Amino acid sequence: MLEHYTVETVQSVDEAILALEGNLKEEGFGILWQMDIPSKLQEKGVDTYTNPYRILEVCNPREAARVLNHNELAGYFLPCKITVYKSAGITKLGLIKPTAFMSMLDDAELTTVAQEIEAVLIRVLDQSK
Repeated sequence: MLEHYTVETVQSVDEAILALEGNLKEEGFGILWQMDIPSKLQEKGVDTYTNPYRILEVCNPREAARVLNHNELAGYFLPCKITVYKSAGITKLGLIKPTAFMSMLDDAELTTVAQEIEAVLIRVLDQSK
């Protein structure tokens, strides 16, 4: 079983992020923060990685509260991350599946919640490509 989900798009990285933002909002998620990896590396004096690469931290506040109220260790995996990057000229959108993280806690209820969230995020990625 793949522990990640990745789709490709003809959109630019910026266009894909705009599409993601709208589709996430429709599902009750928001982008909390965004890191531009090449810019951050350059800021630290590293100029050897220049491909567009963004890491988005996304969250649904109700779901975050739900899992934290059940098991505070779930916070180790929050917020969810979606990456948008260009590789070999192709824009990709991807995520580590929430079920991969939550399986580490061996908690059936959290696994069920992770499956629900994963289905939503995969749908968002598919709609955003």
